[in-house]
Amino acid sequence: MTHEATGPDPSTIHVPVMAARVVELLSPALDHPGAVYVDGTLGMAGHAELMLTANPQARLVGIDRDHDALDLASRRLAPFGARVHLARARFDELGRVLDDAGIATIDAALFDLGLSSLQIDRADRGFAYRVDAPLDMRMDTRSELTAARVLNEYSPGDLVRVLRDYGEEKQATRIVRAIVAEREREPFTDSARLVDLILRAIPAAVRTKTKGNPAKRTFQALRIEVNGELEALSTVLPVMLGRMGPAARAAVLAYHSLEDRIVKQVFTAATSDSAPAGLPVVPDEMAARFAPLTRGAEKPDAAEIAENPRSASARLRAIERIRPDVAPSAGSRHGHRRGGRR
Repeated sequence: MTHEATGPDPSTIHVPVMAARVVELLSPALDHPGAVYVDGTLGMAGHAELMLTANPQARLVGIDRDHDALDLASRRLAPFGARVHLARARFDELGRVLDDAGIATIDAALFDLGLSSLQIDRADRGFAYRVDAPLDMRMDTRSELTAARVLNEYSPGDLVRVLRDYGEEKQATRIVRAIVAEREREPFTDSARLVDLILRAIPAAVRTKTKGNPAKRTFQALRIEVNGELEALSTVLPVMLGRMGPAARAAVLAYHSLEDRIVKQVFTAATSDSAPAGLPVVPDEMAARFAPLTRGAEKPDAAEIAENPRSASARLRAIERIRPDVAPSAGSRHGHRRGGRR
């Protein structure tokens, strides 16, 4: 997919998170001709540029739903020419994008979740609670659902669910009660009015103990709901694992506990044997297909956080394929002893 190169230089407004570590983890899988690297959340291509530079034999499939981000990424990646294939899609459309490109298996993949600097810094996109802007929050402007529609049209029960499930907001009932009363007077259109309402709805004793802006959790919840982020993540991870070829590697950067919990659960299942506990030899069909490359979730160091404060909440997990998928075979004598490399 081609895009006209317009707008600011993306390298000046975007700092990729834990970039050196991502390159270190994924590059061993890309050191061969025709290697395929997938960046499922391309953004402004900070990670992609570094990966293509470090791995001259690799080609990129870059996916993003944000048209503005793809425009900037196409300029940044132009020097790599035919090694770059870009697609405007949600990352849970990974299978279709690969099929359209004629690619059966991949060698490395990265999903850098959450918001990009472009989305945060563009006031008109409505993601930031620090500036007054239209309540939009769509990563893909082709989508019909906006934050304003969620606030104005959802039932009180659904609004409470969104704030509790996606924002982990303990004051969800109070906030929703205030939202419902206010929207009956006038529909919500701009963020400043919502922020003011949240500040008034939350008890003063709770506000004083809250780190950061008390509106942060509500805005996170609305963004996740508008963009279907957690559903997309739960959908794409098994697809990604199924497409990973021999010795392929994958990494995910998550920025809040809801995302990281999903990644942890999927990766833990993929790196665990399915044989019953106590079985001394694990049949091949029950052996783990993947092995962890990180011990739990890695975090950025103090130097990176000081240079790029937005990296502070990042959590990095990575895995490697160590066995192909196999169909169960009755009475198989092959296996490995528990306690060995998995």
